[in-house]
Amino acid sequence: MIKVITYGTYDCLHYGHIRLLQHAKALGDFLIVGITSEDFDVNRGKINVKQSLTDRIAAVKETGIADLIVVEEYQGQKIDDIQRYGVDIFTVGSDWEGHFDYLNEYCQVVYLPRTKGVSSTELRSDEQHIRMGVVGESSSVIEKFLREGGYVNGLEFTGVCTSSISELPDYFKNLDLITNNYDELLANVEAVYIQSSPYERYALIQRALEYNVHVICESPITLAQADYLELLALAESKNLVLMESLKTAYTVAFQRMVVMLKSGLIGRIASVDAAVTSLAKLDGNSVGSLCDWGPQALLAIFKLLGTAYESKSIKTMFYKGDTVDDIGEEKSVKRYKIDSFTKIDFIYPEAVASLRVGKGVKSEGELIISGTKGYIFVPAPWWKTDYFEARFEDPRDNRKFFYQLKGEGIRNMIVQFVRSVSEKRDEGNVLPEITSAITKVIQDFYQGIDVIEICK
Repeated sequence: MIKVITYGTYDCLHYGHIRLLQHAKALGDFLIVGITSEDFDVNRGKINVKQSLTDRIAAVKETGIADLIVVEEYQGQKIDDIQRYGVDIFTVGSDWEGHFDYLNEYCQVVYLPRTKGVSSTELRSDEQHIRMGVVGESSSVIEKFLREGGYVNGLEFTGVCTSSISELPDYFKNLDLITNNYDELLANVEAVYIQSSPYERYALIQRALEYNVHVICESPITLAQADYLELLALAESKNLVLMESLKTAYTVAFQRMVVMLKSGLIGRIASVDAAVTSLAKLDGNSVGSLCDWGPQALLAIFKLLGTAYESKSIKTMFYKGDTVDDIGEEKSVKRYKIDSFTKIDFIYPEAVASLRVGKGVKSEGELIISGTKGYIFVPAPWWKTDYFEARFEDPRDNRKFFYQLKGEGIRNMIVQFVRSVSEKRDEGNVLPEITSAITKVIQDFYQGIDVIEICK
């Protein structure tokens, strides 16, 4: 049997792709098709893939040409695949001629002629070009978002709304529109990224949706569950995207880990323990540890165990000397108590979970998932890791998993946002029920529900 292998992105699968696959199949008896993941494509240039990896795999599978489909995720995988599957012929399109000659050491290399006049790039050329605005003061978070967004085709950063116009950082100065008038920004964009204070996000999101502008907002989107559900309903009524910016959900390692755990890698999950802390200096203008770090830890718990917990217990240490306003029925509350450390324990029907978050209190920022067959260990900082381990009773069964980390997940998150806006459907990695559950926990914390104050 002659085995043939070929690789490609196969975005917007078209006649040219199919002809190339047919020619590859004709070279032998068994065709292996490697489909590049979004993360691996970053290393080959800008991200401009329209379809998700799942959709691209399904499209190739439906042709019936491939005998086996594999996912290409890392540099050097071609050699590994050739050796692993006993490949006789490696083939790609002639536009790569000479590029893969080094593989002649492992198998025969054949370059196939491309179908003229057809390409995925041409098919994507009619896509909507999204003009995006940014809302917030200068920060490393915004700087990273702008930098990673620069790798994403179909997206153009148009302007910023900030109160610090007199002291603009360099990454704002290249934008066409710089204003402190939010309405002016919204009138000139199709989408907006909001990184302002959590106390301001509800009003900013509502105003953007009223302007028919898509929104991606830092987490937590709101400080009250009812506010989020109101905004979600407004977005859905206008066919707009409202996405929570939780970059951890878009890191390759985290996504692969969730899939492996749901497939039973360590058996039934019995416990999830997540910690996120930093020695950030606290003052009266700070955002508390739960509001700042809680969404990341809650993401891991709710992704793995769901949101239907039976009870929770919140223990917290507040920043000494700060005051608190009652959340009440008002949406205009300006300041809540600042927590320097908070621990939350959840009880599920068949599992438990806990999170520890701190600002000014340092702990090992690891994620541990315990199961009936073994456990997962993700080292600090787990929320932007490229590595995790599956550990078992017999150490010989232990496995280590490595995945490339590009842009801390921000790049892939922006790609998903652009895709959702272009296709007028929100298919982000953070489902509305998870965002809703996150806002409910934070709301309960500020309202004192299930809260025990450790020191005053």
